[in-house]
Amino acid sequence: MTSGWLLVGSLMSVMGATACQRDRAAEANALRVELDAREARLTARAADTSDTLAREPLAHWVLPPSLSEISGIAVLADGRLVAHDDERARVAVIDPQRGVVLKEFYVGSKGLQGDFEGITVAGEDIYLMTSTGELYLFREGNDRAEVPFEKFDLKLGKECEFEGVAYDPTGQQLIMPCKHIGVKGFKADVMLYRIALPLSRQLQVTRLTIPIAEFQLTHKWKGLHPTDITRHPTTGNYVLVAAPERALMEITPDGTVVRAIPLSGAHRQAEGVAISRDGGVLIISDEANAGPATITLYRWPPAEFLLEPQ
Repeated sequence: MTSGWLLVGSLMSVMGATACQRDRAAEANALRVELDAREARLTARAADTSDTLAREPLAHWVLPPSLSEISGIAVLADGRLVAHDDERARVAVIDPQRGVVLKEFYVGSKGLQGDFEGITVAGEDIYLMTSTGELYLFREGNDRAEVPFEKFDLKLGKECEFEGVAYDPTGQQLIMPCKHIGVKGFKADVMLYRIALPLSRQLQVTRLTIPIAEFQLTHKWKGLHPTDITRHPTTGNYVLVAAPERALMEITPDGTVVRAIPLSGAHRQAEGVAISRDGGVLIISDEANAGPATITLYRWPPAEFLLEPQ
Protein backbone atom coordinates (compact mmCIF):
# COMPACT_ATOMS: atom_id res chain seq x y z
CA MET A 1 0.00 0.00 0.00
CA THR A 2 2.77 2.38 0.91
CA SER A 3 4.63 1.73 -2.35
CA GLY A 4 1.41 2.44 -4.26
CA TRP A 5 1.11 5.83 -2.58
CA LEU A 6 4.79 6.55 -3.35
CA LEU A 7 4.22 5.64 -6.99
CA VAL A 8 1.19 7.89 -7.23
CA GLY A 9 3.12 10.68 -5.52
CA SER A 10 6.02 10.28 -7.93
CA LEU A 11 3.69 10.31 -10.91
CA MET A 12 2.00 13.44 -9.54
CA SER A 13 5.40 15.15 -9.15
CA VAL A 14 6.40 14.24 -12.70
CA MET A 15 3.06 15.43 -14.02
CA GLY A 16 3.42 18.68 -12.04
CA ALA A 17 6.93 19.26 -13.32
CA THR A 18 5.81 18.59 -16.88
CA ALA A 19 2.91 21.00 -16.48
CA CYS A 20 5.26 23.69 -15.13
CA GLN A 21 7.59 23.18 -18.06
CA ARG A 22 4.66 23.50 -20.44
CA ASP A 23 3.55 26.70 -18.66
CA ARG A 24 7.04 28.18 -18.85
CA ALA A 25 7.34 27.24 -22.51
CA ALA A 26 3.94 28.80 -23.20
CA GLU A 27 4.94 31.98 -21.36
CA ALA A 28 8.23 32.17 -23.26
CA ASN A 29 6.43 31.66 -26.57
CA ALA A 30 3.87 34.33 -25.70
CA LEU A 31 6.67 36.73 -24.81
CA ARG A 32 8.43 36.06 -28.12
CA VAL A 33 5.16 36.70 -29.96
CA GLU A 34 4.65 39.97 -28.08
CA LEU A 35 8.21 41.14 -28.71
CA ASP A 36 7.95 40.26 -32.40
CA ALA A 37 4.68 42.21 -32.54
CA ARG A 38 6.36 45.20 -30.87
CA GLU A 39 9.14 45.17 -33.43
CA ALA A 40 6.65 44.86 -36.30
CA ARG A 41 4.63 47.82 -34.98
CA LEU A 42 7.77 49.93 -34.64
CA THR A 43 8.88 49.07 -38.17
CA ALA A 44 5.45 49.97 -39.53
CA ARG A 45 5.38 53.28 -37.66
CA ALA A 46 8.88 54.17 -38.86
CA ALA A 47 7.83 53.52 -42.46
CA ASP A 48 4.60 55.54 -42.17
CA THR A 49 5.06 59.14 -43.33
CA SER A 50 1.59 60.43 -42.46
CA ASP A 51 1.39 63.73 -40.59
CA THR A 52 -0.27 62.14 -37.56
CA LEU A 53 2.49 59.63 -36.88
CA ALA A 54 5.21 62.16 -37.70
CA ARG A 55 4.14 64.10 -34.61
CA GLU A 56 4.16 61.11 -32.26
CA PRO A 57 6.86 58.90 -30.72
CA LEU A 58 7.72 55.79 -32.68
CA ALA A 59 7.88 53.85 -29.41
CA HIS A 60 7.86 54.47 -25.68
CA TRP A 61 9.37 51.75 -23.48
CA VAL A 62 9.01 51.56 -19.69
CA LEU A 63 12.23 50.32 -18.09
CA PRO A 64 12.56 47.94 -15.11
CA PRO A 65 13.29 49.29 -11.59
CA SER A 66 16.97 48.32 -11.93
CA LEU A 67 17.28 51.16 -14.48
CA SER A 68 15.29 53.78 -12.54
CA GLU A 69 18.41 55.96 -12.36
CA ILE A 70 19.37 55.54 -16.00
CA SER A 71 21.86 58.18 -17.09
CA GLY A 72 23.76 58.19 -20.40
CA ILE A 73 22.99 55.99 -23.41
CA ALA A 74 24.91 55.13 -26.58
CA VAL A 75 24.47 52.91 -29.64
CA LEU A 76 26.63 49.86 -30.35
CA ALA A 77 27.71 48.94 -33.88
CA ASP A 78 24.82 46.47 -34.27
CA GLY A 79 22.17 48.96 -33.11
CA ARG A 80 21.78 47.79 -29.51
CA LEU A 81 21.84 50.42 -26.78
CA VAL A 82 24.17 50.56 -23.81
CA ALA A 83 22.97 52.42 -20.73
CA HIS A 84 24.38 52.90 -17.26
CA ASP A 85 23.41 53.59 -13.69
CA ASP A 86 24.53 56.92 -12.23
CA GLU A 87 25.99 55.57 -8.99
CA ARG A 88 27.43 52.21 -9.97
CA ALA A 89 29.37 51.05 -13.03
CA ARG A 90 26.67 48.62 -14.12
CA VAL A 91 26.04 48.63 -17.88
CA ALA A 92 22.78 47.41 -19.39
CA VAL A 93 22.43 46.35 -23.02
CA ILE A 94 18.99 47.12 -24.44
CA ASP A 95 17.19 46.21 -27.66
CA PRO A 96 15.58 49.56 -28.60
CA GLN A 97 13.39 47.91 -31.24
CA ARG A 98 11.57 45.85 -28.60
CA GLY A 99 12.23 47.68 -25.34
CA VAL A 100 13.95 44.67 -23.76
CA VAL A 101 16.99 44.58 -21.45
CA LEU A 102 19.16 41.87 -23.00
CA LYS A 103 21.85 41.66 -20.33
CA GLU A 104 23.81 43.56 -17.69
CA PHE A 105 27.50 43.50 -16.87
CA TYR A 106 29.82 45.31 -14.47
CA VAL A 107 32.92 47.45 -14.89
CA GLY A 108 35.34 46.16 -12.28
CA SER A 109 34.55 43.91 -9.36
CA LYS A 110 30.79 44.10 -8.65
CA GLY A 111 30.66 47.48 -10.39
CA LEU A 112 32.72 50.51 -9.38
CA GLN A 113 31.10 53.21 -7.26
CA GLY A 114 31.03 56.78 -8.55
CA ASP A 115 29.00 59.63 -10.04
CA PHE A 116 28.76 58.23 -13.57
CA GLU A 117 27.28 60.69 -16.06
CA GLY A 118 28.00 59.53 -19.60
CA ILE A 119 28.80 56.61 -21.89
CA THR A 120 29.93 56.37 -25.50
CA VAL A 121 31.12 53.76 -27.99
CA ALA A 122 34.23 54.01 -30.18
CA GLY A 123 34.51 50.86 -32.29
CA GLU A 124 34.86 47.99 -29.81
CA ASP A 125 35.84 50.36 -26.99
CA ILE A 126 33.33 51.75 -24.50
CA TYR A 127 34.03 54.83 -22.38
CA LEU A 128 32.21 55.52 -19.11
CA MET A 129 32.65 58.99 -17.61
CA THR A 130 32.18 60.54 -14.16
CA SER A 131 31.11 64.10 -13.41
CA THR A 132 34.68 65.03 -12.45
CA GLY A 133 36.17 63.84 -15.74
CA GLU A 134 37.37 60.36 -14.86
CA LEU A 135 37.18 58.05 -17.87
CA TYR A 136 36.92 54.24 -17.73
CA LEU A 137 37.81 52.32 -20.89
CA PHE A 138 36.53 48.74 -21.35
CA ARG A 139 34.90 46.28 -23.76
CA GLU A 140 31.41 44.74 -23.78
CA GLY A 141 31.02 41.82 -21.37
CA ASN A 142 28.78 38.79 -21.06
CA ASP A 143 25.70 38.76 -18.87
CA ARG A 144 26.64 39.33 -15.21
CA ALA A 145 30.33 39.44 -16.12
CA GLU A 146 32.85 41.75 -14.43
CA VAL A 147 35.01 43.29 -17.15
CA PRO A 148 38.53 44.74 -16.76
CA PHE A 149 39.11 48.44 -17.40
CA GLU A 150 41.65 51.22 -17.75
CA LYS A 151 41.15 54.48 -15.85
CA PHE A 152 42.17 57.99 -16.97
CA ASP A 153 41.70 61.10 -14.82
CA LEU A 154 41.45 64.31 -16.86
CA LYS A 155 41.94 66.40 -13.68
CA LEU A 156 39.41 68.92 -14.92
CA GLY A 157 36.85 68.58 -12.12
CA LYS A 158 37.43 72.14 -10.88
CA GLU A 159 36.82 73.59 -14.33
CA CYS A 160 33.72 71.64 -15.23
CA GLU A 161 31.03 69.31 -13.91
CA PHE A 162 30.76 66.97 -16.87
CA GLU A 163 27.55 65.31 -17.94
CA GLY A 164 27.55 63.34 -21.17
CA VAL A 165 30.21 62.11 -23.58
CA ALA A 166 30.22 61.35 -27.33
CA TYR A 167 32.79 59.92 -29.72
CA ASP A 168 33.67 61.91 -32.83
CA PRO A 169 35.50 59.64 -35.29
CA THR A 170 36.30 62.53 -37.65
CA GLY A 171 38.62 64.13 -35.13
CA GLN A 172 39.37 60.94 -33.20
CA GLN A 173 38.21 62.60 -30.00
CA LEU A 174 35.73 62.49 -27.14
CA ILE A 175 33.30 65.40 -26.80
CA MET A 176 32.24 66.19 -23.22
CA PRO A 177 29.81 69.03 -22.36
CA CYS A 178 29.79 70.92 -19.07
CA LYS A 179 26.59 70.88 -17.09
CA HIS A 180 28.05 73.44 -14.69
CA ILE A 181 31.00 75.57 -15.80
CA GLY A 182 33.68 76.45 -13.24
CA VAL A 183 35.66 78.74 -15.57
CA LYS A 184 35.10 82.43 -14.80
CA GLY A 185 33.18 84.42 -17.38
CA PHE A 186 31.45 81.48 -19.11
CA LYS A 187 28.81 80.28 -16.63
CA ALA A 188 25.79 80.96 -18.88
CA ASP A 189 27.39 79.65 -22.06
CA VAL A 190 27.52 76.11 -23.47
CA MET A 191 31.02 74.65 -23.24
CA LEU A 192 32.30 71.42 -24.78
CA TYR A 193 35.65 69.82 -23.98
CA ARG A 194 37.40 67.86 -26.74
CA ILE A 195 39.73 65.06 -25.61
CA ALA A 196 42.05 63.55 -28.24
CA LEU A 197 42.30 59.77 -28.54
CA PRO A 198 44.03 57.52 -27.70
CA LEU A 199 44.06 58.53 -24.04
CA SER A 200 47.44 58.78 -22.37
CA ARG A 201 49.16 60.68 -19.56
CA GLN A 202 49.85 63.49 -22.04
CA LEU A 203 46.24 64.43 -22.69
CA GLN A 204 45.39 66.83 -25.51
CA VAL A 205 42.41 68.93 -24.40
CA THR A 206 40.71 71.83 -26.20
CA ARG A 207 37.49 73.74 -25.50
CA LEU A 208 34.62 74.93 -27.67
CA THR A 209 32.45 77.67 -26.16
CA ILE A 210 29.13 78.81 -27.61
CA PRO A 211 27.53 81.99 -26.20
CA ILE A 212 24.08 81.46 -24.72
CA ALA A 213 22.75 84.19 -27.06
CA GLU A 214 23.23 81.80 -30.00
CA PHE A 215 20.56 79.52 -28.49
CA GLN A 216 18.11 82.35 -27.69
CA LEU A 217 16.92 83.22 -31.18
CA THR A 218 13.54 81.56 -30.59
CA HIS A 219 13.58 80.58 -26.90
CA LYS A 220 14.82 82.86 -24.14
CA TRP A 221 16.68 80.40 -21.94
CA LYS A 222 18.80 82.18 -19.33
CA GLY A 223 21.19 79.24 -19.40
CA LEU A 224 21.46 75.68 -20.64
CA HIS A 225 22.80 72.75 -18.63
CA PRO A 226 23.46 69.75 -20.93
CA THR A 227 22.82 66.29 -19.50
CA ASP A 228 23.96 64.18 -22.48
CA ILE A 229 25.38 64.43 -25.97
CA THR A 230 25.53 62.25 -29.08
CA ARG A 231 26.85 62.63 -32.62
CA HIS A 232 24.67 62.25 -35.70
CA PRO A 233 26.31 59.54 -37.85
CA THR A 234 25.48 61.23 -41.17
CA THR A 235 25.78 64.98 -40.60
CA GLY A 236 28.46 64.77 -37.91
CA ASN A 237 26.55 67.33 -35.84
CA TYR A 238 26.32 67.10 -32.07
CA VAL A 239 22.88 66.65 -30.48
CA LEU A 240 22.44 67.48 -26.78
CA VAL A 241 19.63 67.36 -24.25
CA ALA A 242 19.39 69.55 -21.15
CA ALA A 243 17.10 68.09 -18.49
CA PRO A 244 16.77 71.23 -16.29
CA GLU A 245 15.53 73.30 -19.25
CA ARG A 246 13.82 70.42 -21.11
CA ALA A 247 15.77 71.42 -24.19
CA LEU A 248 17.17 69.69 -27.27
CA MET A 249 20.05 71.31 -29.17
CA GLU A 250 21.88 70.53 -32.39
CA ILE A 251 25.20 72.18 -33.19
CA THR A 252 27.88 71.69 -35.82
CA PRO A 253 31.38 70.61 -34.75
CA ASP A 254 32.56 74.22 -35.14
CA GLY A 255 29.84 75.50 -32.80
CA THR A 256 27.14 76.78 -35.18
CA VAL A 257 23.68 76.31 -33.67
CA VAL A 258 21.39 74.36 -36.02
CA ARG A 259 18.40 74.12 -33.71
CA ALA A 260 17.46 74.69 -30.08
CA ILE A 261 13.93 73.58 -29.19
CA PRO A 262 12.06 72.65 -26.01
CA LEU A 263 11.17 69.03 -25.30
CA SER A 264 7.60 68.09 -24.49
CA GLY A 265 6.51 67.88 -20.88
CA ALA A 266 6.57 64.10 -21.16
CA HIS A 267 10.35 64.31 -20.71
CA ARG A 268 10.57 65.04 -17.00
CA GLN A 269 14.24 64.05 -16.62
CA ALA A 270 15.98 63.63 -19.99
CA GLU A 271 19.34 62.18 -18.94
CA GLY A 272 20.38 60.38 -22.12
CA VAL A 273 20.31 60.90 -25.89
CA ALA A 274 21.40 58.75 -28.83
CA ILE A 275 20.73 58.46 -32.56
CA SER A 276 20.35 55.21 -34.49
CA ARG A 277 23.18 54.05 -36.77
CA ASP A 278 21.20 54.99 -39.90
CA GLY A 279 20.58 58.47 -38.50
CA GLY A 280 16.79 58.21 -38.71
CA VAL A 281 15.77 57.66 -35.08
CA LEU A 282 16.30 59.88 -32.04
CA ILE A 283 16.39 58.04 -28.70
CA ILE A 284 15.87 59.82 -25.36
CA SER A 285 16.13 58.18 -21.95
CA ASP A 286 14.39 59.64 -18.90
CA GLU A 287 15.34 58.87 -15.32
CA ALA A 288 12.48 57.88 -13.01
CA ASN A 289 10.72 61.08 -11.89
CA ALA A 290 7.10 60.90 -10.77
CA GLY A 291 6.98 57.68 -12.79
CA PRO A 292 9.22 54.87 -14.05
CA ALA A 293 12.32 55.39 -16.17
CA THR A 294 11.65 55.27 -19.90
CA ILE A 295 13.20 55.21 -23.35
CA THR A 296 11.37 57.04 -26.14
CA LEU A 297 12.07 56.79 -29.88
CA TYR A 298 11.31 59.57 -32.38
CA ARG A 299 11.98 60.20 -36.03
CA TRP A 300 14.98 62.38 -36.82
CA PRO A 301 15.03 65.25 -37.62
CA PRO A 302 12.61 66.25 -34.87
CA ALA A 303 9.09 67.28 -35.83
CA GLU A 304 6.53 69.32 -33.96
CA PHE A 305 5.90 66.57 -31.40
CA LEU A 306 9.01 67.80 -29.57
CA LEU A 307 7.86 71.38 -29.40
CA GLU A 308 6.28 72.87 -26.32
CA PRO A 309 4.93 76.44 -26.20
CA GLN A 310 6.93 78.83 -24.01
